[in-house]
Amino acid sequence: MRWIWRGLLAVAGLALGVVVTVLLVSAVGAPRKADLTPLIETARNYDVVIRRDRFGVPHILGKTDADAAFGLAFAHSEDDFETIQTVALATRGTLAASEGLKAAPGDYIVSLLGVWKTIDAKYDRDLPADVKAVLQAYADGVNYYAARNPGKVTPGLLPLTGKDIAAGFVFKTPFFYGLDGELKRLTNATEDGLPKGSNGVAIAPSRSSDGATRLLVNSHQPYSGPVAWYEAVVESGEGWHVAGGFFPGSPFMLHGHNADLGWANTVNNPDLVDIYRLTINPENKDEYRLDGKWRKLDKSTAKLRVKLWGPFSWTVSKEVLGSAHGPVMRTKGGTFAIRYAGMDTVRQPLQYWRLDKARSLEEWKAAMALQALPSINYVYADAKGNVGYVYNGLFPKRREGVNWSGVLPGDRSDLIWTGYLPFDQVPQVWQPKGGLVFNANNTPFEATAFGDGLDPYAFSPTMGIQTNMTNRSLRLVETFAADDQITPEEFRAWKFDTAYSHRSSVAAVVGELLALDPKGDEEIIAAQAILARWDYTTKVTSRGAALAILTAQPVITARDSHDPKGPTPRKALLETIKLLKTNFGRLDPEWGKVNRIRRGRVDLPIDGGPDTLRAVYGKPGDDGRLTALAGDTFIMFVSWDRNGVLSSQSIHQFGTATMDASKAHYSDQAPLFAAMRFKPVLFTEAQLAGNVVETYRPGQRAAK
Repeated sequence: MRWIWRGLLAVAGLALGVVVTVLLVSAVGAPRKADLTPLIETARNYDVVIRRDRFGVPHILGKTDADAAFGLAFAHSEDDFETIQTVALATRGTLAASEGLKAAPGDYIVSLLGVWKTIDAKYDRDLPADVKAVLQAYADGVNYYAARNPGKVTPGLLPLTGKDIAAGFVFKTPFFYGLDGELKRLTNATEDGLPKGSNGVAIAPSRSSDGATRLLVNSHQPYSGPVAWYEAVVESGEGWHVAGGFFPGSPFMLHGHNADLGWANTVNNPDLVDIYRLTINPENKDEYRLDGKWRKLDKSTAKLRVKLWGPFSWTVSKEVLGSAHGPVMRTKGGTFAIRYAGMDTVRQPLQYWRLDKARSLEEWKAAMALQALPSINYVYADAKGNVGYVYNGLFPKRREGVNWSGVLPGDRSDLIWTGYLPFDQVPQVWQPKGGLVFNANNTPFEATAFGDGLDPYAFSPTMGIQTNMTNRSLRLVETFAADDQITPEEFRAWKFDTAYSHRSSVAAVVGELLALDPKGDEEIIAAQAILARWDYTTKVTSRGAALAILTAQPVITARDSHDPKGPTPRKALLETIKLLKTNFGRLDPEWGKVNRIRRGRVDLPIDGGPDTLRAVYGKPGDDGRLTALAGDTFIMFVSWDRNGVLSSQSIHQFGTATMDASKAHYSDQAPLFAAMRFKPVLFTEAQLAGNVVETYRPGQRAAK
């Protein structure tokens, strides 16, 4: 028996040795504890007051721009420090150290794209002092909150610097035009499935019944996470005064308005990414052919620290490759290089800052002409009645006559483009005769009233301009564009339009379902009768929306992604019939019984659905109901009357306390949001007077 005990002891000793080794490696790789004292003392450099209105919206008043940025960061940290911290760690490529293996691919992409090489090389050179002051002040505001709440801080976060904030823009902006999707396709990774949508509408005085200029700001984002909207009003003694939406980690108002002008953003999808198949030397896998010669791949190593369990972590080394084209990935299907718009630039914060500070159309256009932001549509309006639309993009100067939409040969240097088309060649519409501009992630060739748009033949096919129409864009044409005198009531009602156009993908699938041969199946016959009566709306009272949407969406998703394994209309219908009967006992439950907004104690029916102007995307639960998780989020209605006087209203899907369920503002706006009602934006001191619930300086808030 002794040999058994000796064997067990040997195994135990080996296991103990492994544990000790992992602990030692974890300890060696662990970040040092930050000194909090200087982070707290830095707050003395900033002069700022935070005022909260009854919805908890922070109104930041700083003596200088930097003071205001510091206050904004502190206020946002009070409401959502967890997400700001996650964004910072992801941007550094160190998120896997706290979140484990699931975060490792993102950490690797930071190295693959050379985010920090770009920052280190160009931050001081390419960003002016005023921009760097705002970036550093924002970092100081996050640091100050973190230093006062050390129990919430992940080791290795502190201190943040202005470079961390700038790096967030370098890392994230290419993902808005689909770079992340291209990377996932190369590696056969699964898409996240979240929508990348939005609506934007502007009407000039000539199209409004009361002579006002109106702007709809209506981005579609996830309800929570790193690109979820946060509302704030920021004002400084140096002329920065904005109201609108901010992302976690952003010192800049990304869309909304100042006193004189405003804009809405929607995601566009031009072809701004090129994939090259490299010819690898069979004698040396680290060489690729270019212009008939073998060249060495650029090689470096990413050190990815990955949390295993408890206190244990491990550092994984992974090669990072590059070529003359850009980042390189080895995959099962070959070795590919990637070239994308906006690579190797750090000037994104500069353009955002100049947009925030613009006071006229001329200044705003000058900011756009900086061409630091690689994509995103802009719908513009101002106090003087100007309206416009920009299909913004850094369009590469590509050779004509080449099919840039496919995989390109990587052995020709003449296909490696350099430089971008100038801003005046970017598709844009200004002062259209019809007084209307709009976008709902559709082609820029349908952006105005009928007969008043861009000529598709005026633009090179090398630009890869999209030609699609979403249901939302079809409905914009059928509502806003069909009326040459839009009342304030119509402007709001049409934003909350819940219908599917009869030219939409949903209508097409419903047509296929109605044309099915039921083959005597009584349930299919009953379902077809319900669909035949459906009015194509997604009102909470609709009796046909559940059957139509739950059946059509998986079919449309599969077709859009070219998934051959997607369900047929008949199969999807049978699955929906089963789901509805099991959970609701009928095939035609009211849509509001199925479509819900849930937040804390709030559980309410909500109008709208996927790709309607009242956009709601839900996640199915075990009870058969959908819980809204994306779509309409932070919305603003902005107007300047015929005398140029500003008024603004807004709503958020949840509230300012975006992550803390214990706070009053965790869900206080959700009932208004579900009811499609708004609250005033208290932009001026006169509007704010009498509406302040709490006033404090960062770090001096009364305990609650």
